[in-house]
Amino acid sequence: MEWKYFNNTFEFTKDLPIESSAWSGHYFFAYDLVRNVKPKVIVELGTHKGNSLFSMAQAIKDGKLETKLHGIDTWEGDPQAGYYGEDIYNEFLKLSKKYYVDVNIIPHKMLFDNAVKEFEDNSIDILHIDGLHTYEAVKHDFETWLPKVKKDSGIIMFHDIAEKRKDFGVYRLWDELKRKYSNIE
Repeated sequence: MEWKYFNNTFEFTKDLPIESSAWSGHYFFAYDLVRNVKPKVIVELGTHKGNSLFSMAQAIKDGKLETKLHGIDTWEGDPQAGYYGEDIYNEFLKLSKKYYVDVNIIPHKMLFDNAVKEFEDNSIDILHIDGLHTYEAVKHDFETWLPKVKKDSGIIMFHDIAEKRKDFGVYRLWDELKRKYSNIE
């Protein structure tokens, strides 16, 4: 596949400023990935305010793609992201309707382990893992969700593969996985 780079605008940044997220440096990559791959099913584990999900939603909208975009989160927070109230989830829903009403965004307000039962094996084109970042948690998420990702063409993205502070452990899992799977960083 020849990779095409797009020059786009992210509508949601009118309400979620680009500097408001640790994910902002990845908006264009996620957008280009979705536009180039044209996935049918995307699943995001850990949606929070929606920055990463909305960057993919923008690609779906602009490309007029027939993609189901699943965002899975308790929308309650965790020890690393902090804990928060229902207002974060309500704002996510509001922005979904405001900017991406024609995009098939499916929020799952539940634990990842409960949501996995809703997906058939070999059905996910792109899986974005961005939940709790401890080694144990991210390894569990990867192993639990791997059977759901398409075996021949599926893509798994991890956030924070280079972050080594506190109890972050994604980098440890990444070091193990990159020896076994083709990858880019």
